[in-house]
Amino acid sequence: MTKTSVQSPPRPAAGADAQADDLGRLLVQCDDGPGIVAAVASFLAEYGANIVESDQTTTDPVGGRFFLRVVFHVENLSLVIEDLERSFAKNVAGPRGIEEWQITKAATPKRVAIMASKYDHCLLDLLWRWRRGELNADIGLVISNHPDLAEEVRSFGVPFVHIPVTKATKPEAEAEQLRLLTGNFDLVVMARYMQILSSDFIAGVGCPVINIHHSFLPAFIGASPYQQAHQRGVKLIGATAHYATEDLDEGPIIEQDVVRVSHSDTAAVLQRRGADVERSVLLRAVQWHCEDRVLRLGRTTVVFA
Repeated sequence: MTKTSVQSPPRPAAGADAQADDLGRLLVQCDDGPGIVAAVASFLAEYGANIVESDQTTTDPVGGRFFLRVVFHVENLSLVIEDLERSFAKNVAGPRGIEEWQITKAATPKRVAIMASKYDHCLLDLLWRWRRGELNADIGLVISNHPDLAEEVRSFGVPFVHIPVTKATKPEAEAEQLRLLTGNFDLVVMARYMQILSSDFIAGVGCPVINIHHSFLPAFIGASPYQQAHQRGVKLIGATAHYATEDLDEGPIIEQDVVRVSHSDTAAVLQRRGADVERSVLLRAVQWHCEDRVLRLGRTTVVFA
């Protein structure tokens, strides 16, 4: 299985851009049964497509749910992708009862908007990785409920919009956020955006939302979680990236990580190490989503990383 890397990508060789333009991804989710992989492979072979990466899993070989991610190369993908979609729907998805599937161009980056507050570590790490070409996304907007990070964000050439949020103005603020986001982006990332999104926002934004939080929840909720953790003598701190739902911190988990700490570490050290884990976990979650490596199933996910 090919592993996702966040290291600096090698300089493309001659012709690499053209090859990347002809890479497609096919995602399938359906009830498990014999012959699914064979049907997909035969379908791609009929179009002269070469499978360069394939991952699959099932929740149960008998009556389970089947997941498949295939990366393939076919010449002139841009010219044939619509025909591929029509043919797959008619000749594979329909006859086999495949309800959830999609074909995408790997070279077309997801349009991403970021929401942040005053903490900058997750936001700036995403922008830095994006500028270095390590994050295959098109970051087009940052929305914040505070003006503090405007200058740093704009130094990356990304628009920054300040939308203040108070308890009294939250409905109007979310309406303005939705006006900017809905229909314009494929993914919204909460990079330590310290506001709870309403169910109306989640329903209206029209794309997935990824959130990051420290893994002390629900043990250390409210203000100063790292101080609380220090007082309790925790030995592991971590972070969780997940899709935001109406239950916000209970959405399907994409990625988690932890780091060991010691009794000699101060609360400030815990917070710094926690910030390091948060940005690495969020980066992987966003990267995997943008590479179509995450398939959702109810309250859980399948991640082909």
